[in-house]
Order: sequence, then C-alpha cells, then structure tokens
Amino acid sequence: RPSAAGAPPSLQQPPAKRLCCRPGYNPACRQGQRAGGVLCGGAGSAPGGSGNGKTHNPESLLDIAARRVAEKWPFQRVEERFERIPEPVQRRIVYWSFPRSEKEICMYSSFNAGGEESGTSGDNNDETQLPFLRGVTLLEGGWVDNVLQVGFHLSGTVTDPATPSSPELVCSVSVSFDRCKITAVTCTCGNKDIFYCAHVVALSLYRVRKPEQVKLHLPISETLFQMSRDQLQKFVQYLISVHHTEVLPTAQKLADEILSQNSEINQVHGAPDPTAGASVDDENCWHLDEEQVQEQVKLFLSQGGYHGSGKQLNLLFSKVREMLKMRDSNGARMLTLITEQFMADPRLALWRQQGTTMTDKYRQLWDELGALWMCIVLNPHCKPEQKSSWLRQLRRWTSVDVCPWEDGNHGNELPNLTHSLPQGAHGNQGHDSLQMRPHRTVFTRAIEACDLHWQDRHLQHIIASDLYANYCYHDNQEGSLFDARGWPLWHEHVPTACARVDALRSHGYPREALRLAIAVVNTLRRQQQRQLEHFRRHKKELLHKGHTSITNMEGWVGHPLDPIGTLFSTLTESGRKPATQIKQIHRYILKYGESYVALAVETALIGLGQQRVMPDGLYAQEKVCRNEEQLLAKLQEVELDDSLVKIFRKQAVFLLEAGPYSGLGEIVHRESVPMHTFARYLFTSLLPHDAELAYKIALRAMRLPVLESTASSGDLSRPHHIVSVVPNRYPRWFTLSHIESQQCELASTMLTAAKGDSRRLETVLESIQKNIHSSSHIFKLAQDAFKIATLMDSLPDITLLKVSLELGLQVMRITLSTLNWRRREMVRWLVTCATEVGVYALDSIMQSWFTLFTPTEATSIVATTVMSNSTIVRLHLDCHQQENLASSARTLALQCAMKDPQNCALSALTLCEKDHIAFETAYQIVLDAAATGMSYTQLFTIARYMEHRGYPLRAYKLATSAMAHLNLSYNQDTHPAINDVLWACALSHSLGKNELAAVIPLVVKSVKCATVLSDILRRCTLTTPGMVSALHSRRNSGKLMSLDKAPLRQLLDATIGAYINTTHSRLTHISPRHYSEFIEFLGKARETFMMAHDGHIQFTQFIDNLKQIYKGKKKLMMLVRERFG
Repeated sequence: RPSAAGAPPSLQQPPAKRLCCRPGYNPACRQGQRAGGVLCGGAGSAPGGSGNGKTHNPESLLDIAARRVAEKWPFQRVEERFERIPEPVQRRIVYWSFPRSEKEICMYSSFNAGGEESGTSGDNNDETQLPFLRGVTLLEGGWVDNVLQVGFHLSGTVTDPATPSSPELVCSVSVSFDRCKITAVTCTCGNKDIFYCAHVVALSLYRVRKPEQVKLHLPISETLFQMSRDQLQKFVQYLISVHHTEVLPTAQKLADEILSQNSEINQVHGAPDPTAGASVDDENCWHLDEEQVQEQVKLFLSQGGYHGSGKQLNLLFSKVREMLKMRDSNGARMLTLITEQFMADPRLALWRQQGTTMTDKYRQLWDELGALWMCIVLNPHCKPEQKSSWLRQLRRWTSVDVCPWEDGNHGNELPNLTHSLPQGAHGNQGHDSLQMRPHRTVFTRAIEACDLHWQDRHLQHIIASDLYANYCYHDNQEGSLFDARGWPLWHEHVPTACARVDALRSHGYPREALRLAIAVVNTLRRQQQRQLEHFRRHKKELLHKGHTSITNMEGWVGHPLDPIGTLFSTLTESGRKPATQIKQIHRYILKYGESYVALAVETALIGLGQQRVMPDGLYAQEKVCRNEEQLLAKLQEVELDDSLVKIFRKQAVFLLEAGPYSGLGEIVHRESVPMHTFARYLFTSLLPHDAELAYKIALRAMRLPVLESTASSGDLSRPHHIVSVVPNRYPRWFTLSHIESQQCELASTMLTAAKGDSRRLETVLESIQKNIHSSSHIFKLAQDAFKIATLMDSLPDITLLKVSLELGLQVMRITLSTLNWRRREMVRWLVTCATEVGVYALDSIMQSWFTLFTPTEATSIVATTVMSNSTIVRLHLDCHQQENLASSARTLALQCAMKDPQNCALSALTLCEKDHIAFETAYQIVLDAAATGMSYTQLFTIARYMEHRGYPLRAYKLATSAMAHLNLSYNQDTHPAINDVLWACALSHSLGKNELAAVIPLVVKSVKCATVLSDILRRCTLTTPGMVSALHSRRNSGKLMSLDKAPLRQLLDATIGAYINTTHSRLTHISPRHYSEFIEFLGKARETFMMAHDGHIQFTQFIDNLKQIYKGKKKLMMLVRERFG
C-alpha cells in the first residue's frame, strides 16, 4: 500500500490511502455526535437490508443514492464536493462501499469461479483445499471473530482449527476496500501465492453474508475530529500504553517532528488515515499481488513443462480471460506481468543460439499469449491512452531478438491481415520499422489490431441490435451490407472479424459477440455461394487447363487466431442458453430451421473444407493437424438430427462442385492441405443417410497430390496409376507420415463400410491402389480387410478377402526390390490370406512367385507353408488337390534353386523328397552350382542333409566339393568349419580306404591348423576304414591303416610340418604370460612326432633347432629344457 502523498521522505508513514484533515482546522465545520459503535444494520440502514422480514419495504432514497456513490465515486471526491456530509450519509456510503458479490472474491481466491481447478501452490488436487472453499468452510464453522469495520478498512481474526499434523493457528486479517473492490489484503498466515488466502476469504465473506453483525465506524480521522484536546491526549497516551513496546519509538519520533517548527511534517496539510478510503488519483482495481504473479510464472517456466507447469500456466491464461470477461482491469495488468516473465525466459536465447526449436507445448503457450493480447487491444471500450500504452509494450517486446516468430520456425511474409479497416490513431506509427523486420512475431497481429476501431456505423448497428435488418435490400453487389434475406453481413478479413467476435466474448459482451458471429457466418455462406456460381461459369476453362491455384494462402483451420473455432464456440455456447434469451431475429433464424448449433456446424464444415496451402515449418503444419482434430472433436459431440443432415448434404455437394475453392474440388493444387481426416468424419456422418454422397466425398479425398509424379500441378481428372516419389519441394511436409496414416484410416473406414458390397469394394480397392504409395499403409489396409472379412461371428466375406489378398500382392510387388524390416511378416501373412481365399489363390501365388517373392522367401516360407499339414487340414484338400498343390510347390522349388542355388537348394531338395524325378533334378542343380557359386558352408549343410536322407556317396561328393573351397590357417583352431571337416573325414573313413585316400590330399591342402590335422590323424588310426562298406557290397580288410604308407603318411607329414610352422609363428610375437601355454602346445606336438617311425629323432632335432634360433628368449628356453631336455 503506497504511503501518503506529500509525507516527508525521512519518516515512514503508516499505511494510508490519503491525507485527511478537518477543513480549515475549524472545529465548527463538521458538527455531529461522536461516532459510536452502531451496527451496520442499525439506524439508517435499509428496512429490507437483512432480508429476514416477511414484508419488504422499498429502499430509502438515501440507500439508493449512497449505493451508487459508493460504487463510482472515490470518497475524497465526495468530501471535496460537499463541505459538510451528515454522519448517516457517511455511514451508508461506507456501508455500501464493500463488495456485495462473492463472484469476484471467488475469482481472486481460486483458479476459476467454478472451483474446478487446483491452486497454484502444492500438488493437492482436492477441491476442498482451494482457498475459496476453505474460506467458506472456516466461515460456516464459526472460526471468524472480532470483525470490525472502521471506515474503508475491515479487520478480524480467523482461526485455523487444529489438525493431527498442525496446531491451531489464529490469523489477524485486514482488508482495505474502495468502490466495491478489495484494494489491499494482509494476513499473518504468511501466504505466498497469487490468490487470496482462505483467511481473507473467510473475513470478506463474513462481511458479505453477515453485514448486520459487523460493527461499523466512520474513518478514524472522522472520530478524531470530534475529540477535544484532552480526549486526544488521553487517546494517544492509552494507545502508547497498550502498545508501548511496538509504537513508543515511533511515537517519540513523531512528537519530536511535530514540536519542531521547521520539520517537514509540519509543512504537510493533514495526516494519513488508512481507513479514509481512496483518493481521487487512486486506480480503482482489485488487489493483485504483482510480485507473486511474477514469481509463480517464473517458477512454472523454470520447470520446463514438468510437474504440471504447462497446465498451471494455461490456468493463469484462463484466469486472465475470466478477468477480461468480468471487465476487470487486472486482466491486462496480469497478462503484462506474465508476458514480461515469458520474454525473460533464458531458454529463448539458448534456443536461438543453438538453432533448436522450442517444445510444442511451450509454443502453444506463446500462441495463447499472442491471442490474449489480440483480445485486449480489441476491447471495444478501452481508452485511447490504454491502447497507446499497450502498443508501446507490444512493439518493445516484438523488437527483442528472442521474441518467438508467429509461425514457429520460419518467417512467413504475409501481408497485413487487418487491412480491412486501416483507419486508426496508430495507422502509420512505426509502420516502416515493422516492415524492416524480416519475421512476424507472436505479437505482430496484436500490433496490427491496434489499428482497428469499432466506429464503423454498420458494425455498430450489427452488434447493438438483434433487429438490425433490411428486408427490402437487393443483394446484387460484391460488398453488399445485407444478404438476400435482409440479414446484415460483415465484410472483413475472416480471421480479423473472428478476432473481434473473440474480443467481444472475452470482454463480457456475449450477445454482441453472437450478433457479429451470425453476420460473419452469413457472409461466409454468401461468399461460398458466389464462389460456386463463379466456378460453374468458368468450369470448362479450368478443367481444360487441368490445374488450379490456391485461393487461400492462409487457411482458417490452423490459423493463429483460430477463426472457425471462435465462431463455433460462440454459436454453440449460445445454443445451450435458455430460449428466453433468444431475441426476435434469432427466433426468426430458428423458424427457418437454422439453430445456433446448425450455424456452428455449417461454419465448421465451411472452414474444414476450404482449400488452403500447407504452411511452412514443422510447428505450423502440426498446428493445422491439431486444429482440424480439435474442430472435428467438437463436431462429434453434436448429435445429428434431420436439419443437420440437410446441412451436411448441402456442404458435401458444395465441396464436390466448388472447384478451386474447395479442398475436395475436382482439381486441387499439389501443395493444398489434404482432406483425409475431414472426409472420414463426413463419410461416417453421411453414410447412414446418403451412402452415395458419402462415398463420393471419401473417394475424392483419397488423393495425395504432393506424392504424385504427374507433370502438371493438381491434374487429377484422368485416372491412372501413379508412381510414388519423394517430395522434392522446399520447405518439406514435416507431417507427411501423419497425413499418410490419415489417408490409410480413411481407406480402412471405407473398406469396413463396404463389406458385402462388391461394387463398392472394387471402387475402394482401385482408389487405394491409385493413391496410397506407402507399402506399410497398404499392408495395414490388407490386414484390416482380412480381419473384417473373417470376423468370428459371421461367415468369411470372400469379396473382401479377395480385396485383402489383392492389397497384399501389391505390397509384395512394392517391397520385392526394396528393403523392409517387416518383409518376412508380410510374406507369412500373404500366405495365410491366400489360404483363407482358397487353394486356387495359393496355386496362383506359387505360379507367379517371381513377381512377388525372392527365391529364398518362395522356398523357405511360401512353399514350405503350403506343403504343411496344417494347410492341408485347413483347406480340407482331397488327394488330387494335394498332389496338384505339391506339384506347383516342387516346380517353384526347382525354379528357385536354379535362380538362387546357394540359398534355395536345400529347401528345394526338402520339398522334392517325395518325387524322385524332382529330387534328382534338384540334386543335379546342386552339383552344377557346387563348382561355381556355392560356399563350403552351404555345401557342407546339403552334404549332411544327404547323409541324413541315406545318400552317403552323394554326401561324400558334396563334402569333397566343400573341402575344395575351404582354407583354414594355422591359428584358426576354433573355426566353425572344423566340425564339418572332421565330419567329412569321418564320412570318407566310413566309406573306405579309397574315399579316405581321395579326401586326405584335400584336407592337407585346405587345412594348415596343426591341432585339427592331428585330431583327424588320430581318428583315422583308431578304427579301420569302410564301416559302411557292407552297404555298398565292398570287402573290408579289417586292418588298421599304416602311418608309413599313403594316404596317412601324407597326413602325418603335413601335421608335423604344421606344428613346426605354427611353433615358429607363435614364437615370433610370444609374451611371457603365454609361455606355459606354449610348452603344452609343444607337448601335443611331441605326441604327433612320436607317431612317425623316426619321430623321436625328428622332435629332438626340432627342439635343438629352437634352442639355437631363439636362445635370446632365455626364460622360455629354460622351460623348454626342463620339459623336453
């Protein structure tokens, strides 16, 4: 509370609104009895004030006049106007000066008047914890006491009752008020919040609800005027005595100042009185703790969207709108404080420096900030000096480098969008400086709106009266003021006109907003009709060109001012009001079947169907999608009746026939916003009433020109299949994946609806194949169609199954030559779908496998699944059908094996097992490929398969081919092919000496690893060769093979040589930690050496050679000597 004007700076005065004195310091000027403790409801109050009597007398003229004065005049002006004010008059003015409505008290003590949201402090969402409701509880519980009103000051004590977690707390509360507004509050509870605490609420409501129980005294200065000198001295001395510890120093200082002739205090006329009401210069507004507003906003911003801070900021914005609606000047004041904190957010500079974008939720808060400023500057009753002040603020903010741009990321060079009414006091001020800025900021529209005014006579007539019409008017001009029915029109840039509607609603003028909204909607309808007529006149010319241009560079859906949403909300809110509030012209509207809800729905349909260019930048594009979804969600809440269905039909026909003005016209621009989401809503809404029209709308909307490779921009008049291309435009369509998913949803909705209607299904299938280019989305549609066709509660829909299969085949063709991580899933699903369709479908996909699958997929997935028992059982096939299917599978397998023997040979052999000719053919394909293109791994695998199937000689032949491709170096003792080599040698050994003799040279050539060779050598010496010779009518000698003769001698020599070479290789880079391992390796080498006739001599020479060559490795050689001598 500011100190008194004119008080000496050296002395801090007690809180007071103004200085009070007896005029002329003359005791005779104001005669009257001493102020006693008369109750508010006592003598002089209105007879019916308490409302407790059964009869109500008219209010006295004194009360009527005092109430009006108390509402509008500061008390100082009353005192200046009248030299002498009788005490009863003063009492009634003071009485009526306290707020009489609880609505404002509630607004300043909770986030909204309904008490639906939690407070800013704490995370407790319990409604009973809201300050207002807690205050009501304290009041009703009888916890308010010692209530005293002295002039314009109310005080009392409020007790917080004890709880298990906290003791009882007694709070001293004081409230200052002026002209029915609380102007200052204090409470000893120490509350730190934007809103009033529960104790202030309890005391205030006590005064509102129980005024007759509050003792009322005149301002303390008035009481002091009536005292004699002795009484004054006694008063002061008693006051000091009671509060001597608190006031004695101040009292002595004041006494010294007063007794000094030249002191500043003696130069001041009068003395401060905190109970005397407001001065003439005081602003009359409710108490708002500016510091707490700033601190809370700063705190929420610092939390970066966590802990519900985004929700809290949105609640603050809602509070601003609530204040504006109640025409409270604190709305603009609070928004200024919020904006200052937003502009001071350190993240803005950081994001600008790093070139990163702000989060989507944070960006939406900035949008709301800009929209609120638009509402404030469009206040129809704001003073010119207020608007000038706001304009200076907005220009200051928009000139800051970090001020966010209007479209999020890119500077959109749009013209001044409020040019319809350029007249204004600020039309040319700073205009050049704004044009110098390369980007429009979130405040640019509010700055432009400062140029708008409300002085247009036609506009004033529209908002002033429900009866403003001209039924004799002829609507034959472009800028007509009335339509053909005589209803007023308002021609202005649509978002700007809707911003006016929003401003009227926001500032508490709902009827005026409704009148203007109806005029804007009628203008849109008239404009729509004119556009349709214009297109019909030039239709042939436009269709011949085969392309179109965007008629609206800035769409209404996704616009920063949300014009369609504003009109919709204004009309639907009015539609929910009682019929008694509807005026004569609005009854006339209802007479013609056009309720407010009908007007709202038609407005939404007009806006959503508008052809508009896709804006630049990620945020702006996301906003288009988000705004469209919000509008559709509102529309879905409306229950369609016959009148609304007529509107839907009317708008659907317009959308189909309006050419470039409609997003569903015959031709659209390549970069116009797609209509998939909107069309899906129209389709589901119209389907029960007009299926033909519903399908026309949905099929027309399926196109996505931005992905089509047509030469001309927007030529969709000739049906043709279009190749998918990557959009090469700049800037990019950041929301393309979302748009494609919506296109897919539209198609899925049509497929579901068309179940059982083969003609419709065929049309929808053609549209999908023509317009959808994403394999994943086509696959989803195929799956959707399959699910719908095979629902458990009904027989399969064969037509829909065929559609599903056709879409699946298209997916196979698209993804055949491209990588797709879901490809195996897609192939398996297609076989399942073909199985449901029937045996002919399975046979068909196998016949044309090369256009659908890779050879590996065809053999390992398709043919294998087709030949499985589960498929045979599922299709209930007879023997003949089984054989035909198996024959197709074998043919497929052989073709795949020819094309890709490396990956398909084994599958082909498996599939051809039951047919000798096919099996032999597959085996021959393997042999032909073994010499050229197959790896040793593939050959070993097929060889093992051959042995398993009982063809050891064929296995041996393939194993030798594999050995020819293998190469194992000296250090590859853990190579995965070692087991295959051991198996191949075991197979050769089991077949006989000749086979073993043939394979050992291959082993010696391919394998250089000493441990592997020694393992093979030992296995060959443990048993006699030819263990399976009896199966091949060979004689078995029963003797072990000699190591001194071929072929084992060759293997032994190779093994010894490998040990020698490996030893030298390991010693080249050996470290001490590998010494013990090396000694063990030499031990294994000695075992192999000893297998030779002269092995002992060879090993001794080998060790001596090592000692000589590597004598520098003394520690290692010492270990060698200790072990081997």
